[in-house]
Amino acid sequence: MSFFEHQDRARRNTQQLVGLFILSLICIVLAIYGAALLTFGVAGSHLSIWQPHILFWVAVFTTTVVGLGSWYKTGLLKAGGKVIAQDLGGKRLVPEMANPAEQQLLNIVEEMAIAANMPVPPVYILDQEHGINAFAAGHTPKDAVIGITRGAIEELSRDELQGVIGHEFSHILNGDMRLNLQLVGWLHGLLLIYILGRVLFRWNHVGSRNEKGNNFMWFGLGLIVIGSIGMLCGRIIKAAVSRQREFLADASAVQFTRNPAGIAEALRKIANYRHSSLVHSPYAEANSHLFFGSALRFNFFSELFATHPPLTQRIGRLEKYGERSLTQAPRKAQSTTATSQPSSNSTQHATGSNELVMGLAGGMAQPITPERPAHSNAPTSRSLDTEAAWLATIPGSVRSGLQDPAGAMAIALALALDFEDSTLNDQQVTWLHQAESPEVVERILDYHRAIAPINPHLRFALLDEAIPALRQNSAAQCQQLFKALTGLAKVDGRWSWSEYALYLILGYRLSKPKPTDESYSTLTPLWSECLLVLSALAQVGQPKPEDTVYAFKAGVYRLPGAGQNPLPELPPACNMGELKKSLDRLAIATPKLKQAVVEACAYMVLLDNDVTLHEAELMRAIAVALDCALPPFLSPDYRGRKSTKAKGRAV
Repeated sequence: MSFFEHQDRARRNTQQLVGLFILSLICIVLAIYGAALLTFGVAGSHLSIWQPHILFWVAVFTTTVVGLGSWYKTGLLKAGGKVIAQDLGGKRLVPEMANPAEQQLLNIVEEMAIAANMPVPPVYILDQEHGINAFAAGHTPKDAVIGITRGAIEELSRDELQGVIGHEFSHILNGDMRLNLQLVGWLHGLLLIYILGRVLFRWNHVGSRNEKGNNFMWFGLGLIVIGSIGMLCGRIIKAAVSRQREFLADASAVQFTRNPAGIAEALRKIANYRHSSLVHSPYAEANSHLFFGSALRFNFFSELFATHPPLTQRIGRLEKYGERSLTQAPRKAQSTTATSQPSSNSTQHATGSNELVMGLAGGMAQPITPERPAHSNAPTSRSLDTEAAWLATIPGSVRSGLQDPAGAMAIALALALDFEDSTLNDQQVTWLHQAESPEVVERILDYHRAIAPINPHLRFALLDEAIPALRQNSAAQCQQLFKALTGLAKVDGRWSWSEYALYLILGYRLSKPKPTDESYSTLTPLWSECLLVLSALAQVGQPKPEDTVYAFKAGVYRLPGAGQNPLPELPPACNMGELKKSLDRLAIATPKLKQAVVEACAYMVLLDNDVTLHEAELMRAIAVALDCALPPFLSPDYRGRKSTKAKGRAV
């Protein structure tokens, strides 16, 4: 199962969640109705057990309480995963205050984030929890956080920590987190019945002792029992939608690290460690399905209520992955071509590079197998080592600046200064002196000089490192940043593609997540947007009109439904504003369709086996805008041909 197929299944699980929630609500309504009849003597009188008006008001009362509870909790969770981390007692880990073990954890999270083409998520430590556990929470990668217990930091080795963090990154990339937060919000409503019952029971127990008061006390006790049933229903719901995702996340962690032993040893330590993976926070019940290992102990009916598969099963599957990777060599992937693809020189153009594009199709959640190509979209152990090596090459002043909100803003502006044209650079510096204080300008120029030796194709990777610090700035400061980026871009009277790609990436990374219903399951209603995105990339990447047309058509033939939708003779004219609107529209397509668009773009870029700087930067911006993983040829360990020249024309 691929990463995007898993996201499709996650949406089906959401529908399953709705059905289970409604079924649980019906059961609770009927139980409260029965408690009302028994408590107030209706069942023992000559009246019929069937009392529609009582059932109606019980249904209204119950639905209102559950609905308001779910609505309230869901509203709180809109702030993102940090709400969950803080409820569980988590404290954000600040790099400046980190000890060596904590710094090692931050390094692992940083390496994973760069390899996965996503912002580095904040890390929260649960200092009071000595079990070995971790979780990821958030609606999207933009507001995701990683939480980890103190026991995990102290007891796990680097390889084991890497496996655990890889597992949590899988939940972020596979779209599991949104479903997890929906569970937290919805099940909170079911728990409110239990809470209301305790209030009624306690109020009447210490208050009135007349017959009516006793009735309400017994009714409160009934609500406690029924609320406990709601809690058990919640556990069943969490178990129903959580277990298989843990197997997939384990497999994804193996893909991230190419080290099955790391995560397997972490699970063995949970099985043998005296604190196991238990979480003692009072909020553990509501959030148990978020964790790496089982956060609760189930003495009875563990098969029914457990949110995680048995440790022995998880370890056994990981051992099989390890045996395969050690005893069988990976088979080279065979490239495929679209049936309607231009036939002239397509095979020749794509030789050696088409395989890298095919790596995109594997996705992040596909189990590791001998047939899995080594250049898969998931980072291999070599690519993780390369990410760590690349991070080590970043000058210390830049690394420290990435952790500071003001420094991160200065680094973003340093990236906006031209690295090739000294005349334009001088004009931009002159503009900066007019817009910023001398101290700020000097800091920007220091960063610009420090960044200059970095591989131009990897400079924009610094942006993902800077995002956590940039998000700490106020809205007014972020507006000032974008105003400065616009001013620098307009110094010469026009936007370059590098400037616009930088603006797009920061805009998408810093914008608040907008919950949307993915309403497009085919590309037909989005066909004109697809054509415009491919046209922009083709014109950026190809210097000759005939090459532009060829690349454009080759990319279009890679899209699903290419034979059923019209293909223009020439690429449609476009500008940067139209490109932004097209990307916004494509962003609400299903993940599988967005993946198809990114694959088509990547195929176009690799047609001539020459990845220019403008192509790489625009390709990165497209992947960020569509929330897709970065194509393999933009990773630090890509061995194909990269060019720093800009061969594309302005659009």
